Amino acid sequence: MKESDLYAPIKAHFQVLGYEVKGEVCAADVVALRGVEPPVIIELKLAFTLTLFHQAIERLKVVDDVYIAVVRPEGKAGYKRLKANVTLCRRLGIGLLTLRPRDLFVELHCAPGPYAPRKSAKKAKRMTKAFDRLDGDPNVGGATRHGLVTGYRQDALKCAAYLAHVGAEKGAIVAKATGVPSATSLMRNNVYGWFLKVETGVYMLTPAGVVGLADWG
Repeated sequence: MKESDLYAPIKAHFQVLGYEVKGEVCAADVVALRGVEPPVIIELKLAFTLTLFHQAIERLKVVDDVYIAVVRPEGKAGYKRLKANVTLCRRLGIGLLTLRPRDLFVELHCAPGPYAPRKSAKKAKRMTKAFDRLDGDPNVGGATRHGLVTGYRQDALKCAAYLAHVGAEKGAIVAKATGVPSATSLMRNNVYGWFLKVETGVYMLTPAGVVGLADWG
């Protein structure tokens, strides 16, 4: 598709809503007027780009109602990209329309206007808990998720280090010695494959645990 291929379906969408629509007016891709209402501006692009959002923000200096219109992304990755950009548009107070190429269906995902997102107290609490659980500052900001040190991994390392020093031991003793209250369940769950149950409540370090201790300790 060409960018201009979006014009006719987008124009028809607004005409159904009672607007008179014209293209390329004062540098705006599309301008729609309905009666004595203020103009509506629509910027067209084949895909989401930073330039598109810059253009839309510039148009907000002229009118309150600004839309961006793009070809609807396809597939799972496309859905995630669309969802993320819907959120961005709401944050910016910009409307979002997509065009489905196979049948030229125009879908409204959000209308222009102020947006006040609901804060998640649960997520904020989880972040604070994760922050407090970390000993020191073991990760570099901006690193990828792979290989990050979490509070859980730090607890596992404490248990592994203790077992490497004393050998097989009861979970309750490991918990007291390391300051990890959940030591028994942590070793029982054995997420990293570092621990082996010797008998009820007693665990020892596995060869994988020795390697893990060397890699992360």
